[in-house]
Amino acid sequence: MSAQYPHVSIRDIELATRHMLDYLSDALRENERIEIRGFGSFSLHIRPEKQGRNPKTGEPVWVPEKRVPHFKPGKELREQVDYARADAQR
Repeated sequence: MSAQYPHVSIRDIELATRHMLDYLSDALRENERIEIRGFGSFSLHIRPEKQGRNPKTGEPVWVPEKRVPHFKPGKELREQVDYARADAQR
Protein backbone atom coordinates (compact mmCIF):
# COMPACT_ATOMS: atom_id res chain seq x y z
CA MET A 1 0.00 0.00 0.00
CA SER A 2 2.83 2.37 0.76
CA ALA A 3 4.04 1.99 -2.85
CA GLN A 4 0.59 2.90 -4.18
CA TYR A 5 0.13 5.78 -1.73
CA PRO A 6 3.58 7.32 -1.15
CA HIS A 7 2.06 10.38 0.55
CA VAL A 8 0.75 8.16 3.40
CA SER A 9 3.33 7.04 5.96
CA ILE A 10 3.90 3.37 6.68
CA ARG A 11 3.11 4.06 10.32
CA ASP A 12 -0.33 5.47 9.37
CA ILE A 13 -1.04 2.44 7.17
CA GLU A 14 -0.07 0.07 9.99
CA LEU A 15 -2.18 2.02 12.49
CA ALA A 16 -5.26 2.01 10.21
CA THR A 17 -4.87 -1.70 9.55
CA ARG A 18 -4.47 -2.49 13.25
CA HIS A 19 -7.59 -0.44 14.13
CA MET A 20 -9.61 -2.23 11.45
CA LEU A 21 -8.52 -5.67 12.66
CA ASP A 22 -9.22 -4.71 16.28
CA TYR A 23 -12.70 -3.55 15.28
CA LEU A 24 -13.37 -6.84 13.47
CA SER A 25 -12.13 -8.86 16.45
CA ASP A 26 -14.24 -6.86 18.92
CA ALA A 27 -17.35 -7.20 16.76
CA LEU A 28 -16.92 -10.96 16.44
CA ARG A 29 -16.32 -11.23 20.17
CA GLU A 30 -19.73 -9.55 20.64
CA ASN A 31 -21.27 -12.08 18.19
CA GLU A 32 -21.88 -9.41 15.53
CA ARG A 33 -21.80 -10.10 11.81
CA ILE A 34 -19.50 -7.89 9.71
CA GLU A 35 -20.06 -7.30 6.01
CA ILE A 36 -17.58 -5.60 3.71
CA ARG A 37 -19.38 -5.06 0.42
CA GLY A 38 -17.62 -6.62 -2.54
CA PHE A 39 -15.22 -8.49 -0.25
CA GLY A 40 -17.23 -10.74 2.04
CA SER A 41 -18.70 -11.21 5.48
CA PHE A 42 -17.39 -12.44 8.81
CA SER A 43 -19.56 -14.22 11.35
CA LEU A 44 -19.33 -16.79 14.11
CA HIS A 45 -20.32 -20.40 13.81
CA ILE A 46 -21.08 -22.10 17.08
CA ARG A 47 -20.05 -25.73 17.33
CA PRO A 48 -22.05 -27.49 20.03
CA GLU A 49 -20.38 -29.57 22.70
CA LYS A 50 -19.87 -33.19 21.75
CA GLN A 51 -18.42 -36.40 22.97
CA GLY A 52 -15.04 -37.23 21.48
CA ARG A 53 -12.37 -39.80 22.18
CA ASN A 54 -8.85 -39.53 23.53
CA PRO A 55 -6.74 -40.82 20.62
CA LYS A 56 -4.19 -42.46 22.92
CA THR A 57 -6.52 -44.33 25.25
CA GLY A 58 -9.82 -44.40 23.34
CA GLU A 59 -11.47 -43.06 26.50
CA PRO A 60 -14.57 -40.87 25.93
CA VAL A 61 -13.98 -37.13 26.46
CA TRP A 62 -16.40 -34.20 26.35
CA VAL A 63 -15.35 -31.47 23.93
CA PRO A 64 -16.83 -28.10 25.01
CA GLU A 65 -18.81 -25.75 22.77
CA LYS A 66 -16.67 -23.60 20.48
CA ARG A 67 -17.24 -20.27 18.74
CA VAL A 68 -15.35 -20.32 15.44
CA PRO A 69 -14.87 -17.33 13.09
CA HIS A 70 -16.25 -17.93 9.60
CA PHE A 71 -15.58 -15.96 6.40
CA LYS A 72 -17.88 -16.04 3.40
CA PRO A 73 -16.40 -14.33 0.33
CA GLY A 74 -18.58 -11.88 -1.58
CA LYS A 75 -19.55 -12.30 -5.21
CA GLU A 76 -17.00 -9.77 -6.49
CA LEU A 77 -14.12 -11.43 -4.64
CA ARG A 78 -15.14 -14.91 -5.83
CA GLU A 79 -15.30 -13.68 -9.42
CA GLN A 80 -11.90 -11.96 -9.22
CA VAL A 81 -10.27 -15.08 -7.80
CA ASP A 82 -11.97 -17.31 -10.36
CA TYR A 83 -10.97 -15.03 -13.26
CA ALA A 84 -7.39 -14.94 -11.98
CA ARG A 85 -7.35 -18.75 -11.95
CA ALA A 86 -8.82 -18.92 -15.45
CA ASP A 87 -6.18 -16.44 -16.73
CA ALA A 88 -3.37 -18.47 -15.15
CA GLN A 89 -4.55 -21.64 -16.89
CA ARG A 90 -4.36 -20.05 -20.34
